[in-house]
Amino acid sequence: MINSDLPLWPKEWTDPSRSRQEKPRTTGLTMVIDKGIGRSAFCDLMELAAPYMDIYKLGFGTSALYPRKFLQQKVEEAKEWNLHVMPGGTFFEIAHCQSTVESYLKEIKTIGFNAVEISDGTFPMSPDFRRRAIYTAAAAGLIVYSEFGKKATDFRAEREELLNTLESDLESGASYVIVEARESGTVGVFDRTGKVELEFLKDIHVAAGSQANRLIWEAPQKEQQVALIRILGVDVNLGNIASTDVLAVETLRRGLRGDTAAMFAERGTAACE
Repeated sequence: MINSDLPLWPKEWTDPSRSRQEKPRTTGLTMVIDKGIGRSAFCDLMELAAPYMDIYKLGFGTSALYPRKFLQQKVEEAKEWNLHVMPGGTFFEIAHCQSTVESYLKEIKTIGFNAVEISDGTFPMSPDFRRRAIYTAAAAGLIVYSEFGKKATDFRAEREELLNTLESDLESGASYVIVEARESGTVGVFDRTGKVELEFLKDIHVAAGSQANRLIWEAPQKEQQVALIRILGVDVNLGNIASTDVLAVETLRRGLRGDTAAMFAERGTAACE
């Protein structure tokens, strides 16, 4: 199911950045968090915004509360729109504490998920267990998104820990590493007010080198999205985007919103002078 009804505006109007990639893409990813929207809202979202989403996460443990048939329908329809779809990492943590990683992976594959989030934000995992969980998930044919960080309100990302986790997780089979910010956007690389630590972010991006584009930065707040795009560019990977904010985030990426439009003004014509 491909949306061929894209806006018929001149290209320079729809993408002042001149650099936004179409799907499938490996950078500039947008990961959306679904906190439990119903079928009508979900179908409307897919029809309108699927070209601007790459990863669709059924947040936290909400997957456990769906009627099975509805859950399978939602997962299958997301895949038809060329999305990676996965349960939230918290659900993985709860499941493996109650059972085994293998049984969890088997069940989500049976339902139809094509991706999985491996995290230890609430229940700690040893480094060895984390590596084995990622490896097992990748070997099972799932796209693995691991997550770095804790849910605790005082969690702040540490440079070496983040860089080491990025390297280890990618070597174990993860496709991307998500940097925790929670849906509040007040942990990780953000302070208690949600403000991004700019120098830390720049340092991580430089130190990560070629692996920097394998980081997904959770950024639920508009000001955070603006800051990350301004600092790291249009192709920064953004996570925990609300289902109601997908188009708003895409306008920021393309320079179709006042907050980022000036970044690309010099690419326009003399009419902007």
